[in-house]
Amino acid sequence: MAFLFAFFILPFGVVFLDSLRAKDGTFTIEHYAKALGELYYWETLLLTFKLSLYVTIAALAIGYPLAYFIVRHVRSQLVRSLLYIIVVTPLFTSNIVRAFGWMVMLGRRGMVNDALLATGIIDRPLSLLYGQTSIVIGLTYIMAPFMVLTVASVLQNIDRSLEEAARDLGAGAWSTFTRVTLPLSLPGIIAGSLIVFTLSVSAYVTPSILSGGRQNVTSMLIFQQYGAILNFQFGAALSVVLLVATLVLIGGYLAALDRGRRAA
Repeated sequence: MAFLFAFFILPFGVVFLDSLRAKDGTFTIEHYAKALGELYYWETLLLTFKLSLYVTIAALAIGYPLAYFIVRHVRSQLVRSLLYIIVVTPLFTSNIVRAFGWMVMLGRRGMVNDALLATGIIDRPLSLLYGQTSIVIGLTYIMAPFMVLTVASVLQNIDRSLEEAARDLGAGAWSTFTRVTLPLSLPGIIAGSLIVFTLSVSAYVTPSILSGGRQNVTSMLIFQQYGAILNFQFGAALSVVLLVATLVLIGGYLAALDRGRRAA
């Protein structure tokens, strides 16, 4: 509780109070009126959430099968440990290095376009950089390890005897997975999705580099207010809006899951 208060509640309180101050120090809500009243900031916020949703879906599509393979099909503990090390290797390098690496790979003469041209899938280079596609690819590469580790930790704790019982009762491999393994691994899917989504919402370096400044997300606007325009009060208001909107979405997501679980 002391750690939470010192490093989250107290700094958030400072930011919130700063968002309610005018430049002359008086109380005002004009910063929130601007953040919530102009269409541009709403569009940027919606784009931020849309890209974060795409990243979450992509990370789940990649991370769940990989986690399932490591936990269920890799018998050697040494090989499993090596695979975990490979999975988390992207986290050992800085965001800037990773982003520039993807710039090299996604460029018109990069490895991705060269491979597609060589296989005949395309007849001219695709424009993959400086758009939403490059942002989603870059963030998915960074966030996928969080999904793999979270899902794997839950899969490891599922009692294998439950799956064996389903097989004994006549269930096939697919039926056993969809009716036993997948429902029991839902806590890992939910936790991994929340981690990936929240980290993607607040990501700054990867979107700013891979978008080339052509796509703005809310974190980039906040940085501009603090680092370029030096309008700290409006930057604080944008920060509070982003945090509150994210918490509302997460709360709605968890409430919908709970309602669906009760209905089932």
